[in-house]
Amino acid sequence: MSDDRLIVALDVPNAIAGLDLAAKLGDAVSFYKIGLGMLTGGGLALANELKQDHGKRIFLDMKLFDIGATVESAVRGLAQFDLDFLTVHGDPHVVKAAKEGAAGKDLKILAVTILTSLDRQDLDNSLIKPGEIRDLVQERAGRAFEAGADGVIASPQEAALIRAVPEANDRLIVTPGVRPAGADLGDQKRVATPANAIADGADHIVVGRPVWQAEDPRAAAQAILAELQSPQAQKPNRS
Repeated sequence: MSDDRLIVALDVPNAIAGLDLAAKLGDAVSFYKIGLGMLTGGGLALANELKQDHGKRIFLDMKLFDIGATVESAVRGLAQFDLDFLTVHGDPHVVKAAKEGAAGKDLKILAVTILTSLDRQDLDNSLIKPGEIRDLVQERAGRAFEAGADGVIASPQEAALIRAVPEANDRLIVTPGVRPAGADLGDQKRVATPANAIADGADHIVVGRPVWQAEDPRAAAQAILAELQSPQAQKPNRS
């Protein structure tokens, strides 16, 4: 039986590969993430097929960022696909515009705080203000919630901090950068195991390479699902 706290990232080259992976995973996985890298490979068509024909939940990870009018227009168009989650950057003007574009739909707008592949040196290179990443993430999350975000994307290492923010009550925390024990970290720098991420306040975890690069993707997903059922990972799912 699937557990929608696990979101499998379909970070594969095209829609055909995505459908093939979804077929291998079968009923073990009910929630998929389709990212920007898949967009030119039929990502929207894949999202629609998985949603409409296979009954899967879909997280479209576009990380939109632009002037308000453009974001609002883009989100209004994407909302017609009956998707579940959509990411935008957590700047308040972007979040507000995205919420306006999603008005009347069930699409939840998730704000990106700081990408999980970045560390303090990366932020310095981008001229981001000084401070500990965890403090900046917490501050950005609070401002995104105030702007109307339904939830945030944040690393597992900041999930507990965000959950402690008063505005986080009844909001979603979705964590990429999750790796089963012993898995290759890849380009992620702020990671945790599935059970730890949930225990620290995440509602959903996003796992990609440890599943689709596995010799048996279904078995890899089932191992993660088993960990999510462990006593260490029992937290209420808010969606």
